[in-house]
Amino acid sequence: MIAVPGQEPILKRINWFDLGPFIALVALAIIGVLINPDFLSATNVSNVLTRSTFVAIIAVGATFVISSGGLDLSVGAMTAFVAGIMIMFMNALVPSLGANAIVAGIALVICVGALCGLFNGLIVTIGRIEPFIVTLGTMGIFRAFITFMSNGGTIPIDRSLRDPFRPIYFGDVLGIPIPIVICAIVAGIGAFILYKTKYGRRCAAVGANEEVARFSGISVAKIRTTAFVIQGICVAIAAVCYVPRLGAATPTTGLLWELQVITAVVIGGTALRGGKGHIWGTIAGAVILEMIANLMVLSDFISEYLVAAVQGVIIIVAMLIQRFSRRS
Repeated sequence: MIAVPGQEPILKRINWFDLGPFIALVALAIIGVLINPDFLSATNVSNVLTRSTFVAIIAVGATFVISSGGLDLSVGAMTAFVAGIMIMFMNALVPSLGANAIVAGIALVICVGALCGLFNGLIVTIGRIEPFIVTLGTMGIFRAFITFMSNGGTIPIDRSLRDPFRPIYFGDVLGIPIPIVICAIVAGIGAFILYKTKYGRRCAAVGANEEVARFSGISVAKIRTTAFVIQGICVAIAAVCYVPRLGAATPTTGLLWELQVITAVVIGGTALRGGKGHIWGTIAGAVILEMIANLMVLSDFISEYLVAAVQGVIIIVAMLIQRFSRRS
């Protein structure tokens, strides 16, 4: 075989690490069918994909935060908080707007989510405090606020709004569940911003080397703050999709979602140290987590109550793979 100068074999040009999440998806699908023939039934596949959309949407925002060198541990508590604000606002507008209160509520929750992200971002950048510490603190703040707002109970949607709001979770477009459609749109926009825009390139540059980025004329504070705002908007969109499912917000809404989000991002190939992000890998990571949880329910190998433990093991293994892949 004659080697052509400047060309490499196709197999060598393929980044197998980036393909890892998608290979894992195929492997899990095969394992799932072997364990339970109904695993790849249309109903179960639709259920798995729909349930994964909440974490996937939030994880799109987390990809920006993590690739820029940050971390957000408040996303689960923020989801509960913004969902509670949205429901209370819609309920208050029912007498004057009727079902149109839903539109107003969605607009409000997007703004509130963006403000929550801005709050996190400004404390990190202006206060020069580690994102881990900041978002650990705001996680407690948001969770306390929703507990106070609900008086430790639930904040239900007004009965007149339940039927008009249900299609956002239970409806479909050409047979595809609406949450999946929304997730695909969010991921598509996120991928375009991260891969095709100046902001996306600067986001990765800041995460790769903050000092070099600063000397290159990049506003590190602006890039990182914007990443947290994107995260907040994604949280709000996930809350809009999630609330119609149960029709209420509670102090336990979004509990441990921060673990799932970070795990999905890391599984997807985004470097936890920053400098590298993969939107579609993140989506695959979120689906992998839900597939594993679904397999645990369908099989008797491991108790479904150990889902969080399995997810914890997955993120540790993913981090070890990233570390060893850097050394090789």
